[in-house]
Amino acid sequence: MMKIRTLLIAWLLMLPLAAQAELTIKITGGNVDAITIAIAPFEWEGGGTPPTAEFDRIISDDLQRSGEFKPSSRSDQPPAAPFGQPVNHATWRDRGINNLVTGKVTSVAGRYRVEFVLHDTAGGKQITKDTVYAATKDQRFAAHHVADLVYEALTGERGAFATRIAFVVANRRANSLQVSDSDGHGAKTILATNDPIMSPSWSPNGKKLAYVSFEGGQPAIYVQNVESGSRRKLTSFKGINGAPAWSPDGSRLAMTLSKDGDPEIYVMSAGGGGVQRITRSPGIDTEPSWSPDGNSLVFTSDRGGSPQIYRVSAAGGAPTRLTFEGKYNSNASFAPDGKSITLVTRTSGGYQVALLDLETRGMQILSDGPLDESSSIAPNGKMVIYASGLRGTLHVAATDYDVETRLAAQSGDVRNPAWSPFLIKRR
Repeated sequence: MMKIRTLLIAWLLMLPLAAQAELTIKITGGNVDAITIAIAPFEWEGGGTPPTAEFDRIISDDLQRSGEFKPSSRSDQPPAAPFGQPVNHATWRDRGINNLVTGKVTSVAGRYRVEFVLHDTAGGKQITKDTVYAATKDQRFAAHHVADLVYEALTGERGAFATRIAFVVANRRANSLQVSDSDGHGAKTILATNDPIMSPSWSPNGKKLAYVSFEGGQPAIYVQNVESGSRRKLTSFKGINGAPAWSPDGSRLAMTLSKDGDPEIYVMSAGGGGVQRITRSPGIDTEPSWSPDGNSLVFTSDRGGSPQIYRVSAAGGAPTRLTFEGKYNSNASFAPDGKSITLVTRTSGGYQVALLDLETRGMQILSDGPLDESSSIAPNGKMVIYASGLRGTLHVAATDYDVETRLAAQSGDVRNPAWSPFLIKRR
């Protein structure tokens, strides 16, 4: 029982001491091979209320955050031709801008119609054009969707900007679970309570969040609909109820329970019931995460004397240790392709987010440290979000480039970020 009480105390000490959080973006690092691109200011046409979102800035920030693009500033751009008119590609090419996005926003039946064209100024041709529709309240999300389409047209990979992040803002008097755009803007509170909140986890369809709440002084796992706010208590066993993680098909959740003694990994039906114990260890087993195919789980365990990452069949059995480098490795989750895992490792630089190749066992450090935690990978595997510092701020690191974005809390601490799955179906 001493280990269990120690674990609970450690969890509580990790909770941030803050109130509200407003998020802004600061780009650090760079990529010398980044694709040059300009996003011209989008034109507004028609009656109704003009959009408040600056589409060109949102798209530019999204592309830059990926590490694969070098957007030009407005001041470095030549005047753009009216939308729909021929573009003088040479004018842009002469300024070192090899790609150009032009666009127009129109009010149609109470919605915004967002049209855009992507030009290859280096080759003097049009690459693609498309149209996105959005309600007034979703105008920023429409801009993220355009960024996704541009990203995919130029890289061949699906973009992950039109997604959401969930995170916890907490202090001793007020705690909240919030959801925002992937860039941290537009945060909305979906749960406010005086009790601690931890470990938000998205359902595969992006409609629900599972999380831990200490309402009544005891930890319990809840599942909540993000839009309606309706929720239900999934578990409230004696002892620890923690670290929920949805299976890829949404039918089950893995979690940490101590109802039978030590904290172990369990799996249960998303509807409740059917509890199956997966691990059996005298140590602490926690932080489960599913493989993309749903056949196995990775988790953190101190069964070998220090926290390390293990892998086990989702049906149970003997776990296999995955990490041997360093005395501390935790908080693992699979990349979407299943070939690597993100984790938090302790190095000479402190606690840092890393990417471990499961075939070569090579470890790539993604963050600067010294107090980085709670990593969550984007659904396209190209970015990782994590919390950092004593007064928590959210950071995003590109997995392929030395580029980091800081989502800086202007007031208060933000912790436990979780990146949503893709929210828009591909055409």
